[in-house]
Amino acid sequence: MQNAKTNTFRRRDYLKITVFGFALTALSQSLHSIILPQRVLDFVPETQKNTYLGLMTLIGLLLAVFVQPIVGAFSDRSTSKWGRRRPYILIGGILMLLILPGVGYGSSFAILFIIYCLLQVAGNTAQGPFQALIPDLVPPDKRGLASGVKALMEIVGGAILVYISSIFIDRYAAGKGSGWLWWVLGMLSVALLGTLIATLVTVKETPASADQRRTSVWSALLQTAREITSNRDLVWFLVSRLLVYMAFTTIQQFALYYLRDVLGVANPAEATARFLVIAVAGMLIVVWPAGYLSDKIGRRPISFAAGLLGALGIGVIALSQEYHTILWAAGIIGMAMGAFNSANWALATDLVAKGEEARYLGIANMATAGGAALARAIGPAIDFFNNRSHLLGYSVMLWCCIAYFIVGALLVFKVKRPA
Repeated sequence: MQNAKTNTFRRRDYLKITVFGFALTALSQSLHSIILPQRVLDFVPETQKNTYLGLMTLIGLLLAVFVQPIVGAFSDRSTSKWGRRRPYILIGGILMLLILPGVGYGSSFAILFIIYCLLQVAGNTAQGPFQALIPDLVPPDKRGLASGVKALMEIVGGAILVYISSIFIDRYAAGKGSGWLWWVLGMLSVALLGTLIATLVTVKETPASADQRRTSVWSALLQTAREITSNRDLVWFLVSRLLVYMAFTTIQQFALYYLRDVLGVANPAEATARFLVIAVAGMLIVVWPAGYLSDKIGRRPISFAAGLLGALGIGVIALSQEYHTILWAAGIIGMAMGAFNSANWALATDLVAKGEEARYLGIANMATAGGAALARAIGPAIDFFNNRSHLLGYSVMLWCCIAYFIVGALLVFKVKRPA
């Protein structure tokens, strides 16, 4: 693969620098939407399931908020002959492969909690440097399309493996044996190993220059803190992205319980997977053209329209309790997130500083992880309102998501793209 400076970035290079996202998203989506909700039910009271699931994933994702910028700062200053990114992708990938079986071996909620937190640390050790490959290697005028391909790989990975996972986990939940859980964990491990090897072998980097290694990691982290508080464009970007991801992740995280408790579906894991697959279909329709259009008409208009579309999709769910109608809403939400992922991540790559790509995108991903983390904080509120009035907590959850989408969409206009 050629460096972006040569302007000879080829079509197959888009795949090389994004394929690892297939496995990372498949693992994250399967874990959060299907596996953890069921494993939590193995250990906690039914009336407190949202609280336990929400708090566990909240704390785990807060780790991601801090791990990515720190690892990103080290990655930016790496002196390895392998380059600045691949050593950290390798370390994080191997750690994930070693830790993942603990999800099956865990015999208590406390052990499951520890395993989940360790997975977050390992995953974000790999993810921060991995996502810096786009600003490292892609010419500026092709980053919107590259971000679209990245989103596409993540969507496909999530859809395919989440749906298979749901079928196996429903059988595990029905008491047909723990072997079904191990099939899921094994499948995710194979996907992770295969894409890890593909990335390490096909992506070619050059070592950092002396200028890129001039400042210390500690200085870079202090600079991160200053930028988060003083760079207005960066702050508005983070808040806007955080709110949109709070909305989407809330629906994703608590979908299984919502479909189980509100709609009374027979196979909640499979029903959740269908919901996510329909959302993925919506994403696939728009993710590539949204990335292309963001290069032509701008990142902000696409991000704004996506936020409003997401609010519309949640509104359909709030006003209907028919499963088939909710599947249509899933498609609308998927289109919203597909467009937002492409355009907003391209905006993130526009804001990065030269030589600090992994650290800056680690900061950007603070909004992603932070939004995902804060989304889980609504878990205790869902249980609280459900215990006061039957299913009221889920209505509160949905109207909060509508507000997140709308406010996040409006705030994107506060972000000024550099010339």
